[in-house]
Amino acid sequence: MSSQTLQTFAGGHVAIVIGDITQQRVDAIVNAANSTLLGGGGVDGAIHEAGGPAILAECRELRRTQYPNGLPTGEAVITTAGNLPARHVIHTVGPIYGRQSGREAELLAACYRNSLALAVRHSLTSIVFPAISTGAFGYPQAEAAAVASQAVIGFLNKDQTLTQVGLIFFQPRDAEVFLKHQKFH
Repeated sequence: MSSQTLQTFAGGHVAIVIGDITQQRVDAIVNAANSTLLGGGGVDGAIHEAGGPAILAECRELRRTQYPNGLPTGEAVITTAGNLPARHVIHTVGPIYGRQSGREAELLAACYRNSLALAVRHSLTSIVFPAISTGAFGYPQAEAAAVASQAVIGFLNKDQTLTQVGLIFFQPRDAEVFLKHQKFH
């Protein structure tokens, strides 16, 4: 991963880094997508812009063939990474905080678990996540840190296929909030 690594966990298998998700040379980066899969703002917009039209073309095909009503919250799908240095993009739809009838934590954890499981099914070994739902979807960063770290470590305790899991933050202060509230140990 090209970025500044702040701290590692799980024997070095999990890294907390500061950097640009669109610049990561890994098997897959995770897109905090909206349910349309057709691009948006924040991480979603940056990934689509940097990756080029191939990602959008595959997302449109997924909408046409499998998810005509949009990708459900907590689910994950995989596409090409287009022009990105990563090999694939795993798109997952995080919960909008306060609009999930108290199921926000369950749905956010599902985003991480389903993305990790999809990576394993495709024989990938390295993956990088943004802080899903903490931007426009309003999930409080401290709460999201606890949910994300517990979901990742819970998955890795059962399946060691993935050798490198990154949690990437564009802003150092966001990484610091994550580190303060993570539950890896």
